[in-house]
Order: sequence, then structure tokens, then C-alpha cells
Amino acid sequence: MEPRAAAVPKSQEDKIELRRDVTVWGSYMWGYADVGADIYAALGLVMAAAQGATNLAFAFAGLVYIMIGLAYTELAATYPVAGGGQYFTLRGLGDFWGFIAGAALLLDYTIDIALFSVASTGYVNALVQFATGTNLTEIAVPVGPFDVKTVWLAEALFLIGALVWLNIKGIRESSLFNEIVGAVDIVTESSIIVFGLLLAWKPEMLFHQWVFEFPSVDRFMYGSSLAIISFVGLESISQAAQETRRPATIVPRTSITLVFTVFIFALFFSTVSLGILPWNEFVGHEQDAIALLASSIPFLGIIAGPFAAALGASILAISANSGVLSASRLTYSMSRYNVLSEWFNKVHSKYRTPARATVTFSLIGVLQTVLSFLTPSAMDTLGNMYAFGATLGYTLVFISLINLRFSDPYSPRPFKMPLNIKWRHSGRVIDVPILGFIGMLGVSAILFEVVLTHPLGRVAGPAWIIGWLAYYVWYRRRHGLPLGTVKRDWESEQMQVLTAAEEWEMLEDYKEALANRERDKLSSGTGKHPGRSASVGGAG
Repeated sequence: MEPRAAAVPKSQEDKIELRRDVTVWGSYMWGYADVGADIYAALGLVMAAAQGATNLAFAFAGLVYIMIGLAYTELAATYPVAGGGQYFTLRGLGDFWGFIAGAALLLDYTIDIALFSVASTGYVNALVQFATGTNLTEIAVPVGPFDVKTVWLAEALFLIGALVWLNIKGIRESSLFNEIVGAVDIVTESSIIVFGLLLAWKPEMLFHQWVFEFPSVDRFMYGSSLAIISFVGLESISQAAQETRRPATIVPRTSITLVFTVFIFALFFSTVSLGILPWNEFVGHEQDAIALLASSIPFLGIIAGPFAAALGASILAISANSGVLSASRLTYSMSRYNVLSEWFNKVHSKYRTPARATVTFSLIGVLQTVLSFLTPSAMDTLGNMYAFGATLGYTLVFISLINLRFSDPYSPRPFKMPLNIKWRHSGRVIDVPILGFIGMLGVSAILFEVVLTHPLGRVAGPAWIIGWLAYYVWYRRRHGLPLGTVKRDWESEQMQVLTAAEEWEMLEDYKEALANRERDKLSSGTGKHPGRSASVGGAG
């Protein structure tokens, strides 16, 4: 039976759409809020695992992250719509794999909400401890067999509620919050690194830990797989692309700048830390590792420690805020393409934000937060889960990028991953991305490390995907849709996307490429129209 066709998602003429309110600085800060904050949560976790090789673990994960960043830069500039990796995978590989990527990234985003809310309030408690000597994170109440750290849990839940309200109100307000705090954080992180190197760093301690405190192979694998936490979040720029002004121009600038900013910070923080303190002093300080580092700087530590704690709390809060945004925009996109209920497609009539998706998936983040506090270490539990969804989703994105170079060579690409080789395919020369293949292998290696070394991740991660697959089968059958790919007019949609983004030059280039294709078809003597619908994810 012929699969039921679906044109472009429902006409936008009578539908309230997302508002384009994100500027160049706002786009950069959406990414920095998510990625730049991650070192605050990851440093202590990675230090406890990778020990004297912590900076090598960050370097390995960071090199993979650079290739992920280049892939996302190309795809987000080419297809500037909400949905990020899920949308790119749906375009490149079809509905089923697009749904798998969406489910994996949803795990990432909901854990993002939980993990960074917990980490943010952990730094709040570190600030309180600097001021009063009271450690609020250790206040626990017995609940059955568990000692639940109730004050810390209540703080995290309160923060999630505040972020939900902020995101329902509007992306302009949410973006402004990111921009102010993020700018202060960049200055502070740079200052900690500079003064740490000048006043406290001992290269002999670094080399001693490399030689005598190097971890076993399995501990290094565990640490490097946790280090990917420091680089997860670049997708936030892609998720906000549909609300970004002139995205084809802005997204490449902000993404490339972000990629190298975060890589440098992660590498320097881990290297400076190993030259100031023994790695085992970070054990037990997973929730406030940067504050511990800053407080260890001579002369400045008495001020730098509390200030770093306050700023860590703020930047981690905006990282959790980015998780709320990304989860809501991802589900908004999935519902528009009939892989998730249309109920999530509703935009608030006043604020023009996807309020239903925001509330629903933030509540999942709340549940994950509560459950994590029923384990010995909430931070470690959430960190175990965080990397699984990201690495699975990123693997599919790399495969999609490679496939889209072949299936959709007509869409203008304002930015392309470097290091390409020419390949003639179906009468057309295609740029085959060598770094795309290398990146796919790199992120697949980290996914393998996660499955091999994370007991919770290798069970709960696949269970999450299987649960969402059951929903997918139920939803598609209920609506009479195939489990495979619904036919879509990707070419018309791409024109609408470029028109909405006001990317007029790209639009004209796209129309010219399609016209040249038609002329080539006619001159070849086939006389056949190539077809504007694709039953596989790629554009006609």
C-alpha cells in the first residue's frame, strides 16, 4: 500500500509560529550557556575517574567535540529550523531514525535539566558554606532505605520551576538571562585560569600525576566518556535557529567561536587543576569543583572561591535553562513531522512559545531529579545517563550529514565541514566529508565507552529508547502512518524555511540549483520529472 503522503507541515498561514528574537550574541550565549557551563559539572566527575590523566580525557573528548561542532554548524546553517539533530536525521535518514535521534536527544535534554539544576544548587550550597560554614548538601532525611538530601533536592526542584516559567514567558527574556550571566562567566573563567597559572600552578605536580597517578584503561575510558559532558550542548544553537535572525549568517559565526572557546577552557581548566591540587582532593567535590580550585589560588582564593561558587551557580542555571529550551523545541519539531503527538505542537497564543512541551518534559526532568537523589550520588547517577543520549544522537547526525551531501546536494551550504574530496555521483560532483567519517568513528568510540563502562547508562539508556519506540509504533499506527518514512515535499519546505529566515541569497541559489537540475534532466533525454517528494529522508 502506498504510504500516506504528508506535504510540508501544515500551512503556516493560520498557525502561530516561533518568533525570531535571537541575535548574534544571544545565539552564541545559548550555546555557551549549555556547553560553557558543563566544565563546572564535569571537572570533579572526570577527575575522580581519569585521575592524573584528566586533561588527556578532556582532550580526547574535545577533539571529537570539534568535529561534532563542525557538523552541526554545517547542518544548522543549511537547515535553520527548530529540531536540531532530530530534524537533520529525519531529513537524512527518514522518520524512523529521526525519531530515534529525537528520543536519544530528549534523554540528553531532560537529564540536562536535572543534572545542571542539581549542580547549580550544589554551587549555591558551596557559597553558603563559604559564608556560614554550613554544608546544606549534606542535610539528609531518612526516607525508607534512603537518606535523601532534602534541602539540596528542594533547591533543585525550585530552580526547575523558575526556569519553566521563564521559558514559557518567552525566548527574548530567556536569552537575555543567558547573555548577561554568560558574559560575566567568560571573564571569570579566564581569570581563574590566568591567576591559577601565575600564582599556584606547579608543572612538576602535573608531571608527577601523569607518571604516578595515571589511571587504568577502564578508568580512563570511563573518565573520557564522562568528559563528553563538558561538550554536550552545542545543539542549543541549532534548536534556537528557527528563532534566530539571519541564521545562515549567524549560526556559523557563533558555532565555530563556541567550539574553540569551550575546547580551550576545558583543556586549560583540567591542566591547571592537575598542577595545583592532587586529583583525589576533588573526590567528594563533584558538585563544586571549580569553587574548590578557585579557593586554592594563593592571595585571591578567599575571594575567588566564593565568587566562583556564585558564578558557577548562575552559569549552571542557564545551562539547565538551555535544556528546557532544547527539550521544548525538539518536541515541537517532532510533533510537526508526525513522529510525536500534535498536542506538543501548540504554541502559546500570547507568548508564542511551545508551553505544553516545555512543561511536559521539564516534569520528566523533575522525575529524574527526584530519582537521582534516591541513589548514593545524584551527580554521578545523572552523569552516567547524560552521555548515552548525546553520543547516540550525534552518531546518527554524522551519518545524516554524510547522506545529505548525496541526497540533497541542491541546498546551499553557507558553511561546509573542511577536508572534503570530490566524488562523482549520479552525474554530479559531490563533496564527501572526510572529517564527517572521522567524527562518526570518534563519537561511536565514546558511545562504546559509555556502554562498556557505565552500568546505569547501558541499561537505562536503551530502556528509554525502547520505551519511546513502543510509543512511536502506537502513535503511527493510530494515525494510519507507516512505521517507515512519510513522503514529504522537502523542496517546498526548504524554500519556506529560507523565506522565513530572510535568507534571500540562499533562496535564489537554491531555486537556481533546482532549475539547473531540471534542465539537466531534460537535456539527458529522459523527459521525466525527477519528483519533488522523497520517500527516504533526503530532499528530492
